[in-house]
Amino acid sequence: MTILVTGGSGSIGSALVMRLAASGASIRVLVRSPDKCRFPAGVEVVKGDLTDIDSIRSALAGVRTLFLLNAVCPDELNQAMMTLNLAHSAGIDRIVYLSVTRSDVFSNVPHFAAKHACERMIEEFDISATILRPNYFMQNDVVLKAAIMQDGVYPMPIGGIGLSMIDTRDIADVAAHEVLRRDQAAAPLERTIIELSGPDVIDGASAARIWSENIGRPVHYGGDDLANWEQVIRGYMPQWMAYDICLMLDRFQQAGLAASTADKSRLETLLGRPLRPYRDFVAETSKAWLSSTPQSNI
Repeated sequence: MTILVTGGSGSIGSALVMRLAASGASIRVLVRSPDKCRFPAGVEVVKGDLTDIDSIRSALAGVRTLFLLNAVCPDELNQAMMTLNLAHSAGIDRIVYLSVTRSDVFSNVPHFAAKHACERMIEEFDISATILRPNYFMQNDVVLKAAIMQDGVYPMPIGGIGLSMIDTRDIADVAAHEVLRRDQAAAPLERTIIELSGPDVIDGASAARIWSENIGRPVHYGGDDLANWEQVIRGYMPQWMAYDICLMLDRFQQAGLAASTADKSRLETLLGRPLRPYRDFVAETSKAWLSSTPQSNI
């Protein structure tokens, strides 16, 4: 039987496919543009997307385990729910769904609310699934290169309470563990929720300080002005997405996203190693930036 991975061309999905391929599992990846993707030998690549019912049905044929990741988009809820319904109808009872932390709390943030609705469906239909709830991705900060390196500003307005940022490679490692655990089980397993967070709580000022220490020049925090930030990022993404992100950042500023000690301990036990800290991500990224030609980003 086959494992189907959606979102396989992104940073988490592609890393997951690499890990699953190394395990010897039978993998199928659903992507929009197969000619633009490079996967390990033996990985089956099928063309389609989560708005095309026929392509989803075809991709699910012969599948035992589904990893469901769909991008933040205007019809994110429709895409995820249609896929979950089709998988449920096909008798697929081994699912790993990538949600978001506090999806049940940040109810005014559209992409959080969409993921929470999918979690509710999984619960209502008693679907055997692992729900992964990641915190803010460390790799989100890669797009801040120009602001950090050229302007000496950490501009992401995450506020002063702090987030337990997680490295996407840790997300992929946990996802691989859960996909294989469910796929290899003799029978469908109980539903479970795993909160995915990093080991440290990082706020705007501490992020700026860590970047400054690593690039060897002053970096200051750009502040909490969300109206200005929305105008800046509207130059790089659709208006609806910029507003959605600012709603999320407002909740970050008001409540933070600090992980519990128990959640972090659970992850380290599952991985069998420490979680990757933000400081290591910054050190690795800074080294690459300092050795490359500056490029224009946010």
